[in-house]
Amino acid sequence: SGSSAAAPLPEEDCMKLNPSFLGIALSSLLAIDLWASKRLGVCAGEGSAWGSARPIMKVIEVSGHGIPWLLGTFYGLCQSDSSAAREVLLNLLFALLLDLVLVAVVKGLVRRRRPTHNKMDMFVTISVDKYSFPSGHATRAALVCRFVLHHLVLAVPLRVLVVLWALVVGVSRVMLGRHNVTDVLFGLLLGYALYGVVEYCWLSPLSAPALFALW
Repeated sequence: SGSSAAAPLPEEDCMKLNPSFLGIALSSLLAIDLWASKRLGVCAGEGSAWGSARPIMKVIEVSGHGIPWLLGTFYGLCQSDSSAAREVLLNLLFALLLDLVLVAVVKGLVRRRRPTHNKMDMFVTISVDKYSFPSGHATRAALVCRFVLHHLVLAVPLRVLVVLWALVVGVSRVMLGRHNVTDVLFGLLLGYALYGVVEYCWLSPLSAPALFALW
């Protein structure tokens, strides 16, 4: 009878029984990401397939770390005697600081844990570095790459080396087991886009006279 008919399922149960196409796609992408990241983590430990290359990968890791870049840029800014060079270096410093803040905020919001095969022996970490998404090294590499290519006059071989360095830094994050593939891909895209923000907010003696007065 109509009075004894089964009551309709709650909406949330219906969603579980009939997952959306987007949900299936995202779950599949996550599974592929985790699988590929583990397979590509060939330098995650000394006993890994390419464990002997781990020291080289860690040198590459340091080359993309924020502290050497911040200290080097600040030192160059203090030593520079050219107004044009100071303007470029000040904006590079602004870009690096903006990158650090943005990556920290996104990591704190997403809170994706690092791969389980990662060995926590990274060079100088902070609290948000326990999270994986996005890769700060990848964002920094892409940002610095675009910045250098746009503001330094370099021969073609050097320009190629800068691009290769950015790509190698990104790849090394997965090989070391620090990040999943999507962490690095999003990081590279974020760093690439972040350069556009830096260009839009470019600091000059006209737009930020107080800053330039300090130097």
